[in-house]
Amino acid sequence: MIEEKAVAPAFSLPNQDGKTVSLSDYKGQKVIVYFYPKDDTPGCTKQAVGFTAIHDQLQALNVAVLGVSPDDAESHRKFIEKFSIAYPLLSDPEKTMMSEYQSWGEKNMYGKTVTGVIRSTVLVDEQGKVLKHWKRVANSANHHEKVLQFLQS
Repeated sequence: MIEEKAVAPAFSLPNQDGKTVSLSDYKGQKVIVYFYPKDDTPGCTKQAVGFTAIHDQLQALNVAVLGVSPDDAESHRKFIEKFSIAYPLLSDPEKTMMSEYQSWGEKNMYGKTVTGVIRSTVLVDEQGKVLKHWKRVANSANHHEKVLQFLQS
């Protein structure tokens, strides 16, 4: 269960290079963890490129970004190369982390209820606690701007 001010669930997942990345690697730094359905699809590309566009501003604020989807490392590598994504993408094919972060479940897609990745974002503070949870991101194209505004406020 993701609740603001509660400790964020620990995770260890492989990135695009097969290297294991854990939440504990970012102790002392804020982390944006966003969940998306699939590499190289229109909405997911807009979201990934959006976070890349503000990457320098986020680094200046000591904030890291991690994208998470069920895609494998090879898919992530191609996606990163194609769009010059500036941060790691993690693979969660079993949807374990997504389930813990409430990013896997029922959603409405084109008027039908389906089970899948729920586009959402969790901001974790320097101590590993949930600072903010965007439960359902409706507009992937400008979501990065909302996250940046929150960080700057």
